[in-house]
Amino acid sequence: MKFVVLGGAGDMGSEVVADLARFSPESTVVIVDLRTDIAEKKARSIGLPNIGIEPCDVNKRDDVLRLLRGVDVVVNCVGPFYKYEKVVLPLAIEAGTGYVDICDDHDATERALSYSDMARSNKVTALIGMGWTPGITNVLARYGADKLDTVESIRIYWVGSIADSEGLAVTKHVFHVIQGTAPSYEARQWIDVNALSGNEDVTFPEPIGLQNTYYVGHPEPVTIPRYIKGVRDVTLKGTLLPKDINKLGKFLVDTDAVSTEKKLHAVSEFLSGDLVVLSNIFGSKDKPLPVSGLRVDVRGTAAGRQKTYAWGAIDSMSRLTGIPASIGAQMMAKGMIQQTGVIPPEACIPPAPFIEELKKRDIEIEDL
Repeated sequence: MKFVVLGGAGDMGSEVVADLARFSPESTVVIVDLRTDIAEKKARSIGLPNIGIEPCDVNKRDDVLRLLRGVDVVVNCVGPFYKYEKVVLPLAIEAGTGYVDICDDHDATERALSYSDMARSNKVTALIGMGWTPGITNVLARYGADKLDTVESIRIYWVGSIADSEGLAVTKHVFHVIQGTAPSYEARQWIDVNALSGNEDVTFPEPIGLQNTYYVGHPEPVTIPRYIKGVRDVTLKGTLLPKDINKLGKFLVDTDAVSTEKKLHAVSEFLSGDLVVLSNIFGSKDKPLPVSGLRVDVRGTAAGRQKTYAWGAIDSMSRLTGIPASIGAQMMAKGMIQQTGVIPPEACIPPAPFIEELKKRDIEIEDL
């Protein structure tokens, strides 16, 4: 088998590469990235013989198509996805290549779903949002829903530490999802809510503990109601650590400092790598934890009684994101995912085997 990881030299992409190389040793794993010097360092640090490197600019259509033809599965880690999903996904479908990504932008997800007919016509499976959140969160939503007779609500929460990520794309994603409105699914209808509103205290696994969360724009409320039938509410809230860094985000949104793509790019480029220092300016006394986390609460009825399942997980952001994408790509390559079209994790990933695969990588799903 042959896997290609676009953006494979990045923080998230390199975790995909490492996991594919380790758990699919008979396969070839190709890092596709313009930063060949970093790619070479990542490959050396992984230290496995089945890794190759290929430079490519994803904006160059012919080069991308050449790389993807004949590949079993391509994993797209090139972000931010509000910019690059619409570039890469159609090319993978045209090339007839199995596709997995870690898309975490709600608007990019809406656009991606519009390619589903094209993917089915080309007999392509395109698994979108197969990371941390979305990704693990969607599979846990399915896991809980399958245990219930009726599903009333699915409430998803995440907490991301600024000491647990690097790269321009991550910073741009955060500013993109905390301004304007965010999609939510409430009382069986899609609505737009104000990002940064709806504050709610939520307990995550230790050492993260109790955190205040708020609405952000994410894909779960966009896709889950389409595939978990009958659910009344699907909500998504998140927050950053240390908690005072949220003040910086709100300040930049309120002052229109990130209101256009040009401004957002400039601010993100300036802030990348310096967020810990800047959080201190906003009064933070906390040392940022080097872990991120998630929580999923699924409520409904079973045998005529109210029942709630709640799960959480913590680990580094790169592992929480990259490992699920690798597992999804390997499941696809092994024929465990039969559907064609553009589909999210809750539509096709079997929860129990997936959770077992996470456990093999020391990512524990905790009962809460």
